[in-house]
Amino acid sequence: MTSYQVLARKYRPQTFAEVLNQDAIVTTLKNAIKNNRLAQAYLFCGSRGTGKTTLARILAKALNCHHLTEQFEPCNQCKSCQEITSGHSLDVLEIDGASNRGIDDIRQINETVGYAASAGGYKIYIIDEVHMLTKEAFNALLKTLEEPPPKVKFLFATTEAHKVLPTILSRCQRFNLKRISPLLIQAKLRKIAEEQSIQVEDEALRLIANHAEGGLRDAESLFDQVLSFHNGLITASTVACMLGIVESDYFFKLDKASQESNLAVAFEISEEVFTQGKDIVYFVEKLTEHFRNILVVKLSGKQAPFLHLSEEERDKYAVSAKVYSQEACLMILDFLVEAHHQIRFAPSPKTTLEALLLRIIRAQSRIPVDILVRRLVDLEQRIGKEASSLEGSSKAAAAPPSATPAISSAPPSSPIKPEAPSPAPKLEPLADRAAKETPSLAKTIDKLASTSVDPTPSPADLGIVEIAEKKGLLANSKVIKEKLDPSKISRYDTIMQFAAVELEGTIQKKLS
Repeated sequence: MTSYQVLARKYRPQTFAEVLNQDAIVTTLKNAIKNNRLAQAYLFCGSRGTGKTTLARILAKALNCHHLTEQFEPCNQCKSCQEITSGHSLDVLEIDGASNRGIDDIRQINETVGYAASAGGYKIYIIDEVHMLTKEAFNALLKTLEEPPPKVKFLFATTEAHKVLPTILSRCQRFNLKRISPLLIQAKLRKIAEEQSIQVEDEALRLIANHAEGGLRDAESLFDQVLSFHNGLITASTVACMLGIVESDYFFKLDKASQESNLAVAFEISEEVFTQGKDIVYFVEKLTEHFRNILVVKLSGKQAPFLHLSEEERDKYAVSAKVYSQEACLMILDFLVEAHHQIRFAPSPKTTLEALLLRIIRAQSRIPVDILVRRLVDLEQRIGKEASSLEGSSKAAAAPPSATPAISSAPPSSPIKPEAPSPAPKLEPLADRAAKETPSLAKTIDKLASTSVDPTPSPADLGIVEIAEKKGLLANSKVIKEKLDPSKISRYDTIMQFAAVELEGTIQKKLS
C-alpha cells in the first residue's frame, strides 16, 4: 500500500504566486531579491495556517535557485529547489524552536555558521516557532544575528511575536501575515476538488472555509477529513454533521421566536443542541456571530462586502434584521459576550444556555435605557410646567384686597415689671425632726411585728365576707374554702400574667 499524502502537504504553495492573500509581503521579498537588498534576518508573524513557514521555504529556494525566473520565482526543477522541497538540503537547515530551544542548540548554530554553503549559494537557517527559545538561547544568538557571515540568512516564523525579545526584533525585518479570506479558501478548495474529481456543493465548501477561521492549512485538513467521511456528493448537511457545525436554522428559529415572544422555543433549541452533542461554547460563539451579522445587515445592508454569506443567507438575515432594533442587538451581544465567559465554568451549561436564550427572546420587549431616560426627562419637564402654573394660580387667588388698614390709636402698653421672689421657707433642724418622728416610727414597727406574715389574702381583704353576708352564702363554707384555695389563686394569677404577655398588654390587680 502506497503512503497517502495529505492535501495540506500535497497542495502546499511552491512559488510566490501560489501564496494567497499576502501580496504586499510577496512583492517586498521579490524586490529585495531583484535589487539585492537582502536583510540578514526575516521574521514572519501571523496566525496558524497563513503561510509563515511556506514563505520562508519559498524565499530560501529563490535565494539558492540556479534558474530563477524573470518574475524572481524559484524554478522548482533544479537540484537545489528539489532538495529544499524534500527537506534534504545541506544549505537550508530547518529547526523546530519548540524542541531545540536551549542554549546548547544555539551554540551549535554559532559553531557551524562560519562554514560556507556546499553549492556556493546562501546558507539559510529556518527556525520555526522561534518564540519558544529560552532567554539564554536568544542572548546567545544576538551577536551572530547582528553580524552574520556574508552568505548566511536567518528566517524566523512565529505565532506569538510578543514573546520574542525586543533585541531580536530590532535585528529582523518583520512581516505580519494576514488571515486568508473565506472566499479565497473556498476557491482553493474548489480547485482541489476539480483536480481530485470530487463532487461537492458550494455551500459545503463555504462551511469549511468559514470554519477554518482564516487558515488555509486548517481548511485543507477539514476537507481531507470530509473526503474520508463521505465518498459521494458532499453536501452542506454532510459537512455540518461531520464537523459538528451548528446549523443556522437554529438561529433563524430563535429570531422567529423573538418576533412572536415564544419563550418555549428556548427550551426546544437547548434540548436539541444538548441531545445532538453540540459544543455549547461553540454554539454561543456562532450565536454571537449570528447577531453580529444581523447588526451588520441592519447598519450596512445585506450586500455588505465583509459578510461572507450566500445570497440565500443574506435574504434570511435581511428578514431577521427587521425583528430586532439596533439597541436590542447591542444588548444581546453584551449578553453573549458575558455568557461566553460564564458558560465554561457553569455547573449546568444546559441551564445557563436556556437562561441565555430566554433573555434573548425577551430582549426585544425590553425598553432601552436611553428611551427610559428620555421619558423621565419629558415627565419632569411636564411636572415642572404644571407645578409652576398651579403656583401662579394659587398666588392670584390668595392675594388680599387693596384696602387701607385702620391705624389703632391705643396707647402703647407699659412694660411688665418682674415680681419680687418670695422668701424661702425656713427649714427645721434635722435633730428636731428626728425627735418628733421617732415615736410614730416605733409604733409602726411594733404593729408590723404583731401582724401575721401569711401572704394569703383573707376573705375580708377580698370582700367575699361582705358579699356572702348579703347573699346568705356563709352557710356553704365548702364553696368559700375552694374559692379561697391559695393554689387556685396562684394559678389564676399565672394565667392572667401569661395572657398579658401574649396580648402585649398590662394587667394590674389591685387588692384592697
